[in-house]
Amino acid sequence: MSAKDTLKSEISAILGHQVVVEKPKDRALAHYATPLAFSLAKELKKSPVIIASELAAKFNSPKYEVSAVNGYINFKLSGEFLDSLANDALKSAEKFGSKEIKNPKNIFLEYISANPTGPLHIGHVRGAVYGDTLARVARHIGIGVHTEYYINDAGNQIDLLGTSITLRAREIIFNETVEYPEKYYRGEYIDELAHAAYQKFGKDIFEPSRNLELAEFGKDIVLDIIKKDLADAGIFIESWASEKSYYDKLDQTLQRLEKSGEIYKKDGTTYIASTKLGDDNDRVVVRSDGRPTYLAGDIIYHNVKFASEFDTYINIWGADHHGYIARLKAAINFLGYDENKLEVILMQMVSLLKDGKPFKMSKRAGTSVLMSDILAEIGSDALRFIFISKANSSSLEFDIDELKKQDSSNPIFYINYAHARINQIFTKAGKSPEDVANVSLANLSDDGKNLLFEALIMPEILEDALYQRSLHKIPDYLKGLSASFHKFYNENRVVGSQNEDELLKLFSVVALSIKVALNLMGIKAKDIMEN
Repeated sequence: MSAKDTLKSEISAILGHQVVVEKPKDRALAHYATPLAFSLAKELKKSPVIIASELAAKFNSPKYEVSAVNGYINFKLSGEFLDSLANDALKSAEKFGSKEIKNPKNIFLEYISANPTGPLHIGHVRGAVYGDTLARVARHIGIGVHTEYYINDAGNQIDLLGTSITLRAREIIFNETVEYPEKYYRGEYIDELAHAAYQKFGKDIFEPSRNLELAEFGKDIVLDIIKKDLADAGIFIESWASEKSYYDKLDQTLQRLEKSGEIYKKDGTTYIASTKLGDDNDRVVVRSDGRPTYLAGDIIYHNVKFASEFDTYINIWGADHHGYIARLKAAINFLGYDENKLEVILMQMVSLLKDGKPFKMSKRAGTSVLMSDILAEIGSDALRFIFISKANSSSLEFDIDELKKQDSSNPIFYINYAHARINQIFTKAGKSPEDVANVSLANLSDDGKNLLFEALIMPEILEDALYQRSLHKIPDYLKGLSASFHKFYNENRVVGSQNEDELLKLFSVVALSIKVALNLMGIKAKDIMEN
C-alpha cells in the first residue's frame, strides 16, 4: 500500500470520514494535507481553523507529524515511515507500485484502427503511443485490459486501394499514360505493392474484375507494414478485428435495434434516430440500395464488443471524430446497452518540425510523414516520450532536432542521465544497491527525505495519470524527479562522505522509480550514457 493509501485509510478510521488527501506544494510544510475541516464547517457551525485544530489533536502516530494550518490538517511523514516504504519499494523491484489483476475484463481498449490502405503516419502515432502506455500502466496497477485494432477493411477505401495499385502498375510497369482520380493512394509503397502483385499474379491481376482480390492482397501487405512499425515502437496489440467479417451479423443487429423503436425507414433508406440522444441529425445505417454505411459497421462491431461484458470500453480517436461520438452512443443505447460504458478519448493534432521548419513529407507515403520516418530520425524511446509528453487534449508540436541533443534541454536525455548517473555513483563507490539495502534512512536530512518522498510517490502518479486519463503526468513527474535528484547530488557530497550508504540507498530508490515509470512508457532506462 502506498503512503497516500495508508494515510487515507488511517485518517478515515480516526476521523470517521472519507477524506481527500492532497500534496501541498511546500514540502517543508507537509507531505500531505486534507481540507476536511472546510467541508465540515457548515455542518459543525465552526470555522475550519478551529475544526482542523480539534481534529489534528486526535492523531498520535510514529508514522507522521500532524499540524493544523489555516484550516488544513497537515501530515509530515517520519523518517522511519519513509524508510519502511523505501524498503518495500526496493523489495518489490520492478513490480514497485504494481497490484494483482483481479478482473481481466475491466477495460476493452480499441486504438489506432487506421485504414489498412497505407502505412501509419504521424497522425496515428499519438493515439498508438497513448493507447499502449494506458494499457501498460493500467495492468501495472491491477486493472485488466484487452487491446484491439479494428481493421476498416470494407467499403470504398479498399476498392480505391485496388484501383490505385492498378493505375500505378499501368504507369510504371506497362508504361501507359493514366489519368488519376481526384482521390487515390500514392507514394512509394503503392509502387511496391504494384510490383509485388505483378510478380505474384501476373498482368491479369490488374483487370477490373479482380480489383477486390488485388485490394485484399495490398491490404494484407499494408497490415504487415503497420504491425512492423508498431513493433519497432514496442507496441503489440492483442487482437485484430476485421470490419468485413462482421457484416454477416448486420440483419441480427438491425433486428436488435428495431426492438428499441428508434430505427426507421424513409424512401427506402434505414435511419437511426440518433437526434434523440444529442446528435445533430438522424443517421443513415443502410442506404436505399441495401449497402450498409460505415456507421452500420461500427454499430455491428460495438454490439459484438458490448456483448463481451467489460466494465468500460475505451476508443481512442482523432479529434476530427468528435461529431461521431453522439451517434455511436445513441446506437449503443438503442441496442440495449449502457452507452456511458463507452469512453472516447480524442487525440489532438501533431505538427513536426526539423531545424524549426515543417518536416518534409515522405516519398514513401506520398502525402504524410510516416511513423517509420520519425522512428528512423529519433528512435523509439524519444518517439514514445514526446508523444506522451503533453495532454492529448492539446495540440503537440515538436522539433526532432531538439530530441537528438545530448544535454539537459532534451528531456529524455536528462531523465536517462539521472538513472545512468546513479549507476555511475555506485560504481565509483565500489558498491551495489544490495550492499546498502539494510541501511536506515530514518535520519536523512530534510532535503533527503523530500527527495525520497518524491521517488516514493511514483505509484500515486501512475494512478492519477490513468484515472484522469492524463498520461503526460508520468513524463512530467520523471522530469521533476530527475531535476530534484541532480540538484540534490550537486549540493551534497556522496562518495566518501559519512552518510555515503544512506545516500546510495536513497539514490537506488530514485533510480527504481525512474526505471519503472520509463518502462511503463515503453522506454528502457539507460545504465550508461552513450556518446
